[in-house]
Amino acid sequence: MKKIYKKHNSFISLKGKYSEDYKDFLKKFNIILKTSSLDKFDSNEKKIITNIKNDISIDEKDNKDGLIKFQIKQNVIDEIKTIEDKDLLKYLIHRYRYEIFPQKKILDDYPPYLQIEPSSVCNYRCVFCFMTDNSFNKKSSGHMGHMKLELFKEIIDQIEGKIEFLSLASRGEPMICPQISEMLNYTVGKFLNLKINTNASLLNEKKIHAILAGGVKTLVISADAADKNLYKKFRVNGELEKVVRNLELFNNIKQNKYSKSKIITRVSGVKFSEDQKFDDMKKFWGGLVDQVAFVDYNPWENSYEKEKNDIIKPCSDLWRRMFIWWDGTTNPCDVDYKSKLSVGKFPDISINDLWNSNIYNNYRNFHLNKKRSTLSPCSSCSVV
Repeated sequence: MKKIYKKHNSFISLKGKYSEDYKDFLKKFNIILKTSSLDKFDSNEKKIITNIKNDISIDEKDNKDGLIKFQIKQNVIDEIKTIEDKDLLKYLIHRYRYEIFPQKKILDDYPPYLQIEPSSVCNYRCVFCFMTDNSFNKKSSGHMGHMKLELFKEIIDQIEGKIEFLSLASRGEPMICPQISEMLNYTVGKFLNLKINTNASLLNEKKIHAILAGGVKTLVISADAADKNLYKKFRVNGELEKVVRNLELFNNIKQNKYSKSKIITRVSGVKFSEDQKFDDMKKFWGGLVDQVAFVDYNPWENSYEKEKNDIIKPCSDLWRRMFIWWDGTTNPCDVDYKSKLSVGKFPDISINDLWNSNIYNNYRNFHLNKKRSTLSPCSSCSVV
């Protein structure tokens, strides 16, 4: 059986103790349930709140025997610490949609998570990334470009109040986008959970101020090593020392200009080699960020060349997230980085209609009926 790709293989929060934080959260949650009016929530949201009360759990063992529980994990606890009490129930509703809807194959009007691609261009050529595909990374391929601010605003206007979890990231490096600062400014106060993923090589004062003054809740830095030679081996064209300097600058600006900021910083790497040691990562990055994580390697760099595997379990991302590329092309995943499975184009089609389109539902039905092998690159992908 092909190794299954997991979102978090190793993860550590460098702030607080999980068991104590969980008890504090549970106490707050119960108080808010007793004292808050639920009139502002619609019938579907009220149903989710009831399900949260019944399904909430700290123990992964609760998921045995097919029982699906709503686990409040370390990363969720850290996010909850940044949320005002008045927004806690709304946050948990959208967290539940993100965690549980894909497991139960529940579909509603909007994706639980949206990934917006400010740029498909990248200054790195990481060995495990599709940027090493020369039929993709050349300007002549038609895949390379930067999102226009007007298109970004149209997306934000359409999802505000409907999708609370989103990332500014996908195939390229978002900090390359010429209008990234203006984009970040347009997100202020609009989302409970906005992440931006970056290799951090292009951070400068202007972009750091935009991140800290904008609507970003979590800054994820893609880095896989605690040694400069190993880092350079994986992150081709990258320099570990430059990334460290940029993070030090980020922390200095945050401390001096945005001392009340609750932004979470995370180093997230791909576990690609036995040379990478998680303990080394924690020690090296621990003084610079709040969290450190490794994800299992999934061969993104050759999605269309890999042999078919024997995985028949449906891909949860078909119910969890949707991607909008720089030019409005909309896709169910970024393993399919050449958009063979594109479901349409925004703004020609609304986000609601794209998510619930016949073509998207056909993909879901193929997976549910154990026919993912008939779709490419689903047939060779190990994400479930």
